[in-house]
Amino acid sequence: MSSRISGFYKLSVEERREIVTKERGLTEKELSYLSGEQAMSMELADAMIENVIGQIAIPVGIAANFKINGQDKFIPMATEEPSVVAAASNAARAAYSEGGFFTSLSGTIMRGQIQVLNIADPFAARAKIFEHKQEILDLCNEKDPTLVSFGGGAIDLEVHIIPTANHMMLVIHLIVDTKDAMGANAVNTMAEFVAPTIESITGGRVVCKIISNLADRRLARARAVFSAEAMGGKEVVENIVSAFEFADADPYRAATHNKGVMNGISAVVLASGNDTRAVEAGAHAYASVSGRYKSLTKWEITQDGNLSGSIELPMAVGIIGGATKTHPVAQAALKIMDISSAEELAGCIAAVGLAENAASLRALSAEGIQRGHMSLHARNLAVMAGADAADIDRIVAQAVQEKDLRYDRILEITQSIQRGE
Repeated sequence: MSSRISGFYKLSVEERREIVTKERGLTEKELSYLSGEQAMSMELADAMIENVIGQIAIPVGIAANFKINGQDKFIPMATEEPSVVAAASNAARAAYSEGGFFTSLSGTIMRGQIQVLNIADPFAARAKIFEHKQEILDLCNEKDPTLVSFGGGAIDLEVHIIPTANHMMLVIHLIVDTKDAMGANAVNTMAEFVAPTIESITGGRVVCKIISNLADRRLARARAVFSAEAMGGKEVVENIVSAFEFADADPYRAATHNKGVMNGISAVVLASGNDTRAVEAGAHAYASVSGRYKSLTKWEITQDGNLSGSIELPMAVGIIGGATKTHPVAQAALKIMDISSAEELAGCIAAVGLAENAASLRALSAEGIQRGHMSLHARNLAVMAGADAADIDRIVAQAVQEKDLRYDRILEITQSIQRGE
């Protein structure tokens, strides 16, 4: 399969679906869910969250041109924001000729935190916890024999003493290998189950017992080289590196810089049925671990003058459990990506984040961020103006030609066409 399809964005929705269906072997049922012809049942929706009254549809697009670890990939992205899918596809094309993206993962380790208060001798209590380490781990693993049978489970613990304004806290970190699950349910269950034992060992009082979304032992890394020619030339490449240095040095710029990274990441996380809030929280916390909020990406210039980018961030995603198994569109998305493990999914998501950042920095360093974004946003404005579907492309083309993408001008063009002028 090749993900390099010239003019993919110019094809009709039906033609794009036909290509993806043929390449990834989607069934009629899977296609019906993706197309929206068959909606998720209200019974399933009611089982997923509480107080259900309806559903909201988010467009799912395909980012093309991705080669990840030597394998061509179609990447489903669920987002309401124009230009996100196009940006990722364009940047992936610039990396394709240079070998695409290469990824690595630090593992599938999550942390569960157990907060213990009211301890007179916290250092002695810390030592007692380590004396009972195996007992604690064994109790944790009793609660999830299925995870243990797949080679996962609680494998270690850390004990931290944290002084605060009012307490000297003892905080125990359960180190749990969650394998192909995101792991929140497993880790939280273990932490709650072992809490009485912790109280008995330390003589303290356990309060919080919950997973940490700063998954610093579940890092996803991706790197790629982007052709200088495809990115716009030597000056644009130099400007991109300068823009990165700005973001790495200034938190005001870094916030928007990293938002661009997360445009791509959150779209794939959502499409695969994973927890966007957990991934976003982990990413932004990781950007701050130095004590100052910084860029999640790094950009350099190679000896050949091409653009080299890399990214590293926590990526707590799974392919089993939760919406990844219950939501039919999430299942279809994983099939389209040809995903067989949580680590593979994490690598793909990191690659998309890097591509999205490359595209954002290129636009920012060349023609400005609004040109491409507003051209795509103009379609939304045409819909707001009441345009018929058959007229949208004509309306947008005229607005782009006039370089006037304001809503009032698009409304005028729409009304003029509707009057037959």
